[in-house]
Amino acid sequence: MTVASPRPRPARRVATDLPFSFADRGLAKALAAERSEPDWLRAERIAALEAFEALPLEPNQLYTTYLDLRNAELMTARPYLKTASVPNAIASTKLPDGVAGLIDLREDGVAGLVLEPAAVAAGVILETFGQALARDPDGLRTQLEGGAGLPDDDKLAALVRGFWSQGVRLQIPAGVRLERPIVIRWAAGMPDRALIGRTIITVGDGADASIVEELTASGPAIACAAGETVPQALLAGTLEVTLGRDAKLAVASLQELPAGTIAFQHRHAVIGEGASLHWALAQLGSRLVRSRVDNRLEGDRSSVEQVEIVFGGEDQLFDLTSYTRHIGRDTTGNLLSKGALLDRARSFMKGMIVIDRSAVGTDSFLGEFGMNLSKATRSVAIPSLEIDQPDCRRAAHASSVGPIDESQLFYLESRGIPPDEARKFIVLGFLEPVVARVPLASAQDRLRVLLEAKWDAGIGAGAGNDAAA
Repeated sequence: MTVASPRPRPARRVATDLPFSFADRGLAKALAAERSEPDWLRAERIAALEAFEALPLEPNQLYTTYLDLRNAELMTARPYLKTASVPNAIASTKLPDGVAGLIDLREDGVAGLVLEPAAVAAGVILETFGQALARDPDGLRTQLEGGAGLPDDDKLAALVRGFWSQGVRLQIPAGVRLERPIVIRWAAGMPDRALIGRTIITVGDGADASIVEELTASGPAIACAAGETVPQALLAGTLEVTLGRDAKLAVASLQELPAGTIAFQHRHAVIGEGASLHWALAQLGSRLVRSRVDNRLEGDRSSVEQVEIVFGGEDQLFDLTSYTRHIGRDTTGNLLSKGALLDRARSFMKGMIVIDRSAVGTDSFLGEFGMNLSKATRSVAIPSLEIDQPDCRRAAHASSVGPIDESQLFYLESRGIPPDEARKFIVLGFLEPVVARVPLASAQDRLRVLLEAKWDAGIGAGAGNDAAA
């Protein structure tokens, strides 16, 4: 009888080791050759590769202690090279109710792309990078070359800059006001595959729009034979925003990726004079999330409001970093991060507000709050300020980490609410600030269902009792 040899174990990695090995010059050239990209784009990919090779994984020494990628195992993952064509998808797409536009990207394909006639007539453009290269190569080059829309000190941002295989470009002309949101959906989770994509959004002077970004599974869960493990998947992506004078943009992101997916996210915004940006970010899925948000308040009287929530369970890890730089005069920033953790989940919430010398009259606040629902969870909050201009209206931060407030439990139980229901109400209420800011009613409802399902799967009641013991 022949006995099968045991499957070799992966090499043991330290917390700061990269979990993949596909990022090299050969891949950069293969991506450029697959679509016969112009010379400037090929050179851009090589420049990004050189930056990727030179940069550290964590650029901020304050945060190096909290870098841990051991949950990710992507050494056998293969990046996509070729993306599906768009025309057939356009013809078969139906616009959902309450939505002005939709682009649906599933793994390496475009499953749908549609824009309402009124938006098209107003000059709104929603397209893939492939379409943009054919229609407006000079404009796309301006947005991509040199990594202008991404932080220049982040290794994983350089990864996306150099190795993207699909991209979304949304342009909203000056003065256009969209009453309904545009949905941008990235679906991933195919085992052993890496989907790397970029989204670039430009909002012209005086324009007003809202975006709902959905990060979701591309198909049903995949099972393996007994004793085997389903290989992980990677979704690495960016959302790069530029707001013109007096522009307004609201962005809601719902991350509900499969448990075997690793997510690397970068969001970078340049906010012009008098413009305002609202982020509402919900992190629920994925095995490991490493997310960074950069807000640059360059214009006078510009403002940003950012609310991010985490609801983690099992052995999920959420590594969230936020940088907000005040450059213009009389700028305003309000940033809030909240995390509720079950089982053995961990979260690192790190934030930095930088007030430049030019930023007279700044009003900025950063709050980070964690709720531990099990004794085995770990939540870290590190808010920071770097102030080079003493003439500020406000520069403040706050943080706290702990279990459910016993006084809140007592209040609800004294009104006849059972203990388990009381804990559920407190946790879901703690996470409600993001839900209330989602600009699409159906997406709001879906997020509430997802939050309740995560609690009811529960790990909820048992973990809550453990924390309260």
